[in-house]
Amino acid sequence: MSSTTVLLHLAGFVALLLWGIHMVHSGVIRAFGGSLRHFLATGFGNVWKAFFAGLGITAVLQSSTATALMSTSFIAAGFMTLATALAVTLGANVGTTLIVQVLTFDVSAIAPIFILLGLVAFKRGGKTRSRDLGRVSIGVGLVLLALQLIVATIEPVEKTNALRELFALISGDPMLDVAIAALFTWLAYSSVAVVLLVMTLASQHIVTPEAALAMVLGANLGNVIPQYLAAGTNIPAKRLALGNLIIRGTGCLLAIPLLNPVAQAMAALDANPARQLANFHTLFNLALAALFIGLLDPLAKICSRILPSGPVPNGPGNPRYITKSSSPPAPVALTNASREVLRMVDMVEVMLNNFIRALESDDRKLLAELSKMDDALDQLHTAVKLHLTAISRDKLNEPDERRCREVLLFCINLEHVGDILDKSLREIASKKIKYRLKFSPEGRQDIEAMHRSLMNDLQLAARVFLAGDLSSARQLIEQKEHMRGLEKAVLNNHLQRLRERRTESVETSALHIDIARDLKRIAAHIASVAYPILEKSGELLQSRLQDRNDAGEEYIPTRPN
Repeated sequence: MSSTTVLLHLAGFVALLLWGIHMVHSGVIRAFGGSLRHFLATGFGNVWKAFFAGLGITAVLQSSTATALMSTSFIAAGFMTLATALAVTLGANVGTTLIVQVLTFDVSAIAPIFILLGLVAFKRGGKTRSRDLGRVSIGVGLVLLALQLIVATIEPVEKTNALRELFALISGDPMLDVAIAALFTWLAYSSVAVVLLVMTLASQHIVTPEAALAMVLGANLGNVIPQYLAAGTNIPAKRLALGNLIIRGTGCLLAIPLLNPVAQAMAALDANPARQLANFHTLFNLALAALFIGLLDPLAKICSRILPSGPVPNGPGNPRYITKSSSPPAPVALTNASREVLRMVDMVEVMLNNFIRALESDDRKLLAELSKMDDALDQLHTAVKLHLTAISRDKLNEPDERRCREVLLFCINLEHVGDILDKSLREIASKKIKYRLKFSPEGRQDIEAMHRSLMNDLQLAARVFLAGDLSSARQLIEQKEHMRGLEKAVLNNHLQRLRERRTESVETSALHIDIARDLKRIAAHIASVAYPILEKSGELLQSRLQDRNDAGEEYIPTRPN
């Protein structure tokens, strides 16, 4: 087999190994993602709880980067300090070593069983979680199969002079070994895959024990690079990655001069080269955890000093009027939250206009903007919700408490409007563009009429929200009923065109009906801002059912639970 063929085979089998690890990670996230986040939340109390929470989650996910991203989201929400998140990271570093320990045993023979059982669960599983666990099983089987194929590829060429000379050159400099393994880990996005590959090379005696240990150090160091890059402009995430880099970098600097005696100690513990590296990988991270678990507070201060909080980028989803640093009086805080909600109204208005323009012009770029704006709307919704939740912890008088509920409910309804636009209407417009469909002129006019009515409703809702005017609230509810009637008229007109066998109407029937339905749903969410005002004035009926007193029956309407 030529050298080029060997390298191609190795690259393909390493890719299979990475894909198997990815399937395990994604399957676990889909099956237990919410439960894992809840389990991580148990680490808020102290560093030891955080350490074991990080260890347990990463042992299941096999991705310390994913655990770090979860921790960062808790930091951003104010539920976790940087020191606690660093304790989670220490546990995550240990957790990644556990699968390596398991895979040092010869379990390659059961790879087909994992793949077969996983396929059956994925194809025949009646529940979503069964399918996700089937995905996990297939991933484990692919990892075992990839390791077996890598060994089978390396064995025939392990005595090749060229291969020996290449790895002899690499093995001569531990710093070079660390750098190469760190680079591979960055490219592979997985320290587990690189450590398993180094274990395979060591088992075939292609690299020396000292070089293999140095590569394990490099895999630990390189695992920080994806974490730092994934942080982007997120300062808390960058601080967490920097703290991890300081921890692992310090460990590497301390371990490199001791590689020779450490290699001898590992050999004394176990004669199997793969077991030696797995033990070193685990002991290295345990030693770092023992060394830094009591130094996390000063380490967090150092990271915060190196990466101070800069000015918040003026993105559309960033709040402008509410801040975490100040605690204004409740009336001022409610006013600031209301101003942010009015920004959400403006964003919904732009989204509605972009949707109707994309529907008319078949512009995919406008639909892409729609998705981005929904993300910004979600971000602003979260900020307002957390702000209002913090206010509600204080003692509020009755008017302030009522206003807090009104602001929160309207904020939630606007976020739902964004979801309808992004998850439903955007998909409808994408289908129209994909299949090059055209609405009939009359159908297009009907949709535009509903859109114009909806824009008027949105402006009226903003006035009701801001001023609390009873007359405007009545008008808004009347507009909601008008939209209901408009939807009926649109559907009746559409059905009439279907009876006439109009080609455009037949082709776009499902799209037309779905658009009308979604626009009416949006109108209902927008009109909800009027309910608290009408309820307060006693003008809101408890039920839309007709009173049966006319039929001689006593009927007391009740609000549904």
